[in-house]
Amino acid sequence: MTIFEALRQSHELQRTLAAKMLQTSGDTPDRHSLFATLKDELAVHALAEERHFYIPLMQLDPGVDLSRHAIAEHHAIDELVEALQATDASSPGWLPLARKLADKVTHHLHEEEQRFFQMAGKLLTDAQKTTLAGDYVSEYAAAKANLASSAAA
Repeated sequence: MTIFEALRQSHELQRTLAAKMLQTSGDTPDRHSLFATLKDELAVHALAEERHFYIPLMQLDPGVDLSRHAIAEHHAIDELVEALQATDASSPGWLPLARKLADKVTHHLHEEEQRFFQMAGKLLTDAQKTTLAGDYVSEYAAAKANLASSAAA
């Protein structure tokens, strides 16, 4: 598996969760559950992706600007998650804010897959693509386990 295949797995999950979240209405368990799952997925994905994809690419001059842009988008997504978390799920403002989050996530994933992956594909060796995938998957799994144990405590 390459880093691109590993990242796409999480990207597909994010797209699915965001779409399902937008189909909810009112202060329901489904809405809370889907938002919580998406929030966690975004957090663990961003952590592992920044450490094992963006930072290695920032070591290469052509990767600096795109990496910075992608990290800035992660920050914007984090801010939308915080705003949504602070909004009552039954509020009329919840769904428009959720739509804004879903749109930002979808935009980020599309841009990453269409622009960033192509550039990274030229900069990284095949061995690096495989090594980074393993590092990403390990970090992602550890972050998910850490979240699960924190939630259980």
